Amino acid sequence: MAERYWRAAAPKASYEVVIVGAGGHGLATAYYLARNHGITDVCVVEKGWLGGGNMARNTTIIRSNYLWDESAAIYEHALRLWEGLEAELDADLQFSQRGVMNLAHGLQEVRAGVRRVEANRLNGIDAEWLTPEQVHERCPIIDTSPRLRYPVLGATFQPRGGVARHDKVAWAYATRASELGVDIVEHCEVRGFVRGPGGRVEGVETTRGRILAGRVGLVAAGHTSVLASLVGLRLPLQSHPLQALVSVLYEPVLDTVVMSNAIHVYVSQADKGELVMGAGIDAYNGYAQRGSFHVIEHQLAAAVELFPIFAHAKVLRTWAGIVDVCPDASPIIGPTPIDGLFLNCGWGTGGFKATPGSGWVFAETLATGRPHPLAAAFGLDRFTSGALIDEHGAAAVAH
Repeated sequence: MAERYWRAAAPKASYEVVIVGAGGHGLATAYYLARNHGITDVCVVEKGWLGGGNMARNTTIIRSNYLWDESAAIYEHALRLWEGLEAELDADLQFSQRGVMNLAHGLQEVRAGVRRVEANRLNGIDAEWLTPEQVHERCPIIDTSPRLRYPVLGATFQPRGGVARHDKVAWAYATRASELGVDIVEHCEVRGFVRGPGGRVEGVETTRGRILAGRVGLVAAGHTSVLASLVGLRLPLQSHPLQALVSVLYEPVLDTVVMSNAIHVYVSQADKGELVMGAGIDAYNGYAQRGSFHVIEHQLAAAVELFPIFAHAKVLRTWAGIVDVCPDASPIIGPTPIDGLFLNCGWGTGGFKATPGSGWVFAETLATGRPHPLAAAFGLDRFTSGALIDEHGAAAVAH
């Protein structure tokens, strides 16, 4: 594997494109701008450190089994990119297609799950419906007995789903983008925007000075709405802390990803042995990157009921990522009413799995000024036209 390295030089006075946010989506956008479109006069600015926001706080799940055609198309594009990404970036991303299982605990969830499986198949996406017996066969440590408060009545299963190592993804994109000529500037917080004739955005004001740009892309997970408000743009987003935790290291006991929307828990086992568990969002809006005990407590109670052997596990650490949630649980990608300003935000719990696909389509949007065909349905105008893409059933709390 090539040595990990990226530029951390002081920014130039101007660039063709400035990307705000050096997380997975921002770095992937920069890489595909250079690789796919030959645009290397690009600067990625980050208020903290590279990959230190939501990219460092997600639970690494990858899948494409979304319900609506528009969602299935962009997430499947991302998954196909994931399947070749280690070779593409010459990096060990610990990409593991161990499968993703979504449990159903009630009749309505069974109906919704079967519907989603059939919709996935119509879109050419691998999907299966598992009976309780097949769930137990696939994952013997799950309690599938009828005595549970929320008995397992079946599950959807996507064999090609899985996990990858989040920090390695960020580093790999940064390294390859830097080799192509992209500047990545850490500890460079955006405090405002440079406005030109007609209110056009022509750059950003940062803690390291003014940086002019032909186009500015906002890709700052959890904070895009705050940045947009600086130019008077109100976005239909709410920011919430999303809780998660890891256990201490254990021998391998779980070789797939198991998710339960009804009881708010999802779990996988990392390569080092930690049990990685995610839970729900805090009900209030906020930006605190820490665990809320009442959410974590409910999460662990649910996990222990589904996986009795987890009662002996010990928590190592808890945290929260900050997710931007749209009313229809789908992202916003594309130009804004303000000339020169573009958005890639609102992914909610779907951000990590979309990383390569998001970067691919947003790079084309920034390069051409027009939405990529896979992103066209996710424009800001859908909130006035009413053409929403409601993915609460497929996204829900458990990604």
